[in-house]
Amino acid sequence: STLGTVPREHVNDRVIELLRCGPACILTGAGISTDSGIPDYRGPERRGRPARPITYREFISSAVSRRRYWARSAVGWAWMEQRRPNRGHYVVAELERAGRSTGLITQNVDGLHSAAGSRRAVELHGALRSVLCLECDRPESRAGLQERIMVQNPGWLGNAGTVAPDGDVDLDEEVTSTFRVPACLHCGGTLKPDIVFFGESVPQPRVRAAFAMLEAARLLLVLGSSLTVYSGYRFVAAAVKSGKPVVVITDGPTRADPVATVKLTARLDAALRELAHALNLSGESVATQVPPGARR
Repeated sequence: STLGTVPREHVNDRVIELLRCGPACILTGAGISTDSGIPDYRGPERRGRPARPITYREFISSAVSRRRYWARSAVGWAWMEQRRPNRGHYVVAELERAGRSTGLITQNVDGLHSAAGSRRAVELHGALRSVLCLECDRPESRAGLQERIMVQNPGWLGNAGTVAPDGDVDLDEEVTSTFRVPACLHCGGTLKPDIVFFGESVPQPRVRAAFAMLEAARLLLVLGSSLTVYSGYRFVAAAVKSGKPVVVITDGPTRADPVATVKLTARLDAALRELAHALNLSGESVATQVPPGARR
């Protein structure tokens, strides 16, 4: 194997045994993207005041809130689009290719699972790479919108802040008050990122697709999520109700700890490399791909 030596204790035998019994439905959270340089919301390494993402009601009801969001997002997107998949994303993609998973449910909006090669993926909360018009429902790429933002707000990227997992960044109110928000190219309507804000419901077709993946699986494998938000935890509840084992691997406490079949507290990078080794996955991309900004 090209994966290198990882101490065996990072992944216990019970986890490997369960994964060998049948395909897993994989559920991931922000913790799988921290090695790509993207901070999580609640992990043990989070510093400073907790991130407070914009809510759906705020965005819909207030032009000031929308201006603040897009002003901050303009800075955050310039940073987010440079992130690359890390070893964990590649291991998840390899589990799919090897027939070890029925698919992936991710709570992340960074698009890194797709970039790593995951094809059967439900992006539960949407993806930052796309923008929708609230009036005509036409899409626009986030990259294209960024170009328009920079034309209307030259020099805006000189602003700085701490980027959150949803691409938001902390900027002072006095800075964002001068920001000019582009409108829809087709109808001049209000643009919204194609992500599920807090207080907004996940589209039902997306939920049904995720539950179909879980139903087809022998177990649920949770990677890098505290499961604090119910939109993710409901899959744990469903797995427990149907008698499917629940395996949780993350580096902190989770909502599923009392019901998990196996809870492994470990760094995902080391744990997933050892899983790939134990399951005889090729590991080539896992061993060689280390993205800019990732911890080595």
